[in-house]
Amino acid sequence: MFRFPTGRLRQLASPLLKRGVFRAQTSSAEQAFKPRHLQQPFWTSGRVLLFSAFTGSTTYYYGTNENTPWLQLPWKNSSQPHYASKNEMEKAIAELRYGLGEDAISTDDEDLHMHGYSEWSSINIDQLPVAVAYPKSTEEVSQIAKVCHKYRVPMIPYSGGSSLEANFSAPYGGMSIDFSFMDQIISLHADDMDVVVQPSVPWMSLNEQIKGSGLFFPVDPGPSARIGGMVGTSCSGTNAVRYGTMKDWVVNLTVVLADGTIIKTRRRPRKSSAGYNLTNLFIGSEGTLGLVTEITLKLTVIPQDTSVAVVTFPTIRDAAAAASKVMRAGIPVAAMEIMDEVQMAVINKAGSTAKKWKEVPTMFFKFSGTRAGVQENVKLVKTIAKAHKSGDFQFAIDAEEQKTLWSARKESLWSMLALREDGHEVWSTDVAVPLSRLPDIIEISKKEMDDLGLFASVLGHIGDGNFHESIMYNSKDPKERAAVERCIKDMVDRALEMEGTCTGEHGVGLGKKDSLLKELGIDTINVMKSIKGALDPHWLMNPGKIMDFPA
Repeated sequence: MFRFPTGRLRQLASPLLKRGVFRAQTSSAEQAFKPRHLQQPFWTSGRVLLFSAFTGSTTYYYGTNENTPWLQLPWKNSSQPHYASKNEMEKAIAELRYGLGEDAISTDDEDLHMHGYSEWSSINIDQLPVAVAYPKSTEEVSQIAKVCHKYRVPMIPYSGGSSLEANFSAPYGGMSIDFSFMDQIISLHADDMDVVVQPSVPWMSLNEQIKGSGLFFPVDPGPSARIGGMVGTSCSGTNAVRYGTMKDWVVNLTVVLADGTIIKTRRRPRKSSAGYNLTNLFIGSEGTLGLVTEITLKLTVIPQDTSVAVVTFPTIRDAAAAASKVMRAGIPVAAMEIMDEVQMAVINKAGSTAKKWKEVPTMFFKFSGTRAGVQENVKLVKTIAKAHKSGDFQFAIDAEEQKTLWSARKESLWSMLALREDGHEVWSTDVAVPLSRLPDIIEISKKEMDDLGLFASVLGHIGDGNFHESIMYNSKDPKERAAVERCIKDMVDRALEMEGTCTGEHGVGLGKKDSLLKELGIDTINVMKSIKGALDPHWLMNPGKIMDFPA
């Protein structure tokens, strides 16, 4: 059965949200602000049933004492955070509706589910936010934060909804803050080669709108990603081998802190040695330190010429070894991607391109620069590839075919999700290792994954040592899920043994906190907790992500 991933559904639903189709229900505490004939109960029987269905091991409960905490948490001592009671949550919702408007806060059941569960994500939990806020400006985000801070309501930022490690889940309930209305390009400074944007601007839309300037933003993760989420996870994408990752392209940020304070991390020059690098502190923090509301991005010149080529290899190890040699030779390829035989079959089944591709390990190359430079780089890469048993290079014949071919690689996860049967899920995660260890880890991990006997594939940004595993499994079969978890855990542990990282670009979220501790050690994690405690002493900003509460 074909099913749309939540990220796609969210995009389709956005116009309905903006027209107020998802109506918010009012709470009893709000009735002081409304005429009697408009008063409605907050805790409808439908909402109680919905929350009851999504409680799992962490329990909502609705006691007779209005000041009883509405969420029981496994805290060991009084120094742990204390979150809003049911009554306090209702007051916060009422206050925000009164200040921002009725449609600014949603408690619609479908909306809550959409903001607490993702078919993109490998990790999901049986917990939902209590409400969703839709701010339209930095000032409104500040107002939301002030009210949430006053009542101790957790705040979870939501941008494109395509994260893979439960980065926007709500393990402690609270307020999901959806930036759908903040999707504008604020200003383009073509002469300075930078642009100021709001968090819900899609990176693909940004490039389309500014292409007339001769400039583009080169960081290119999944097609549905938006700038705010890209900042939160410090993402990268296929162009990272030449252009670097998100942290290399952010000039400054406007951030709303937990108490509603608005700060700007620095000014607009491309370089500065003025004080701490607060910009990079927030990049990759997954919303645990503050809510990013404006981003200034560096831009670069659109290359004079671009060429896209595909070449096959007899084994995944041969392809990985060729990639390592290309990097060691210093050839400035724009992008270098690997897909195994299973993923090539997915492209064929999905009909992503007009061509039928050989279902064998395949490398995708992108070359860009001057025409002479592109031709020279193609020649050098061909020589290295031939030494590793490659087939013939196939080049896209025109710009349209280049776009189609590269989009097949970009849509790989979406294509795999579209092939699922009912009850099946796709577990997709990534690691990164030093370049010299890439052939080893890919070969071993590929074998272990194939031994599962499931529909599974390897792909990745092989030029910077980053690769992904995607495994389709029956979510209703506990043994099958346990086997997949074991396979993924072994891959992550192997990456750490090779002095690699547990996540190259997806972030930590809920899924990789234990692996992060293994990677960095308790002392480093404690430094992170100290920074978190200084900026967010009540642990209201996206709690439960990256690290656990202090003991």
